[in-house]
Amino acid sequence: MTLKYSFKTALNGLKTHKSRSVLTILGIVIGIMAIILVMSLGQGAQDLILGQIQGQVSSSVIEIAPGRQPKGPTDFLSMFSDSLKQKDLEALMKKSNVPHAEKIMPLVFGSESAVYGSETYQATLYGMTDAAGTMYNVYPGDGRFITEEDVKSYADVVVLGSKVKEELFGNDSAVGQKIKIKGRNFNVVGILASKGQGMIISFDDTVIVPYTTAQRYILGIKYFNHIIIQADSDANVPETVNDIKITLRNSHNITDPAKDDFNVNSQADALKMVSTITDALTLFLAAIATISLLVGGIGIMNIMLVSVTERTREIGLRKALGATESDVLTQFLLEAVILTAIGGIIGIFLGASLSFLTSLVLSNVLATNWAFTFPVGAAILGLGVAALVGLIFGLYPARQASRKSPIEALRYE
Repeated sequence: MTLKYSFKTALNGLKTHKSRSVLTILGIVIGIMAIILVMSLGQGAQDLILGQIQGQVSSSVIEIAPGRQPKGPTDFLSMFSDSLKQKDLEALMKKSNVPHAEKIMPLVFGSESAVYGSETYQATLYGMTDAAGTMYNVYPGDGRFITEEDVKSYADVVVLGSKVKEELFGNDSAVGQKIKIKGRNFNVVGILASKGQGMIISFDDTVIVPYTTAQRYILGIKYFNHIIIQADSDANVPETVNDIKITLRNSHNITDPAKDDFNVNSQADALKMVSTITDALTLFLAAIATISLLVGGIGIMNIMLVSVTERTREIGLRKALGATESDVLTQFLLEAVILTAIGGIIGIFLGASLSFLTSLVLSNVLATNWAFTFPVGAAILGLGVAALVGLIFGLYPARQASRKSPIEALRYE
């Protein structure tokens, strides 16, 4: 019997029991649909997060954080160390040490209450310099930003995020007014343009003061939470990272790189880390979704075994007319593979449609540019896995059918 005829016979067998065929492929449809949905939304989320990071932070920005590079849960405690001091900032600002450093900004932060009259708002406080504008792409929509003179004179000036301004002043003008932070009066000199809630760092919820003022009068510290450096070009970022490490090791008298009490990360490192995390999470969820494929495969095997029992006389008649064990085996295997392949195609279509609709809903609800992404690789893999499931779980029922004796099969009632 030719493969073409076996295929035709398998199709006829499936058409004869349409309801059973539909119920059989339901598990495969759900499994493939779940995989496509998870992979598509996972890719969309990754693109959104990476796009926000790239849009918010300049690609030439390098971040220096205190403590060694975290390699496990216990290492995160080292991130709260005070290893970055004024002497480190002065060493980094020497052109001979870091020649490609275009801008250097110490950064301190904490959570503080901003008070105006009877209104109070708990905001994130950042101590920065005027370099924050180009580094983080934040500019005042009204008034001005922190200046170099403000930093040098420990000025009591503050720039408010748009949400902080709204909560404290409503529709009234805020520039020129005074607010209290930790009992100290600060003159509002600027209001940041609204960035929306989609950004990684929500500057809408911040109050920004000169870092010198924050250290001395608000936080009471003599170290920096971070030091941010902007290289003069993207091409010089790797060399700048290396220069920073050498400079800080010399400043801290460190000879063994394994004992670094700081860690240096470029935006490329941050993007790579985020990409790795989102990829791992997406694959984990996709692996969970494939469990339904296993359930669907078991369902196919059960239905095929029932089908073999019900079609015992048909099998006996075919074998009596000259069909070989190989012909019967091929027919039932093809039935299982065709079922799973059809289920895979339907699952891909439904998964893509549901992903597209979900992307539209998320874009509207979250007010973000959540792009729909069709995972071609996942679709091909899902279809291949579906066919493989049909082949594996259809093999035992097909073998049982092919080994039936024609005489006993014809006697079956």
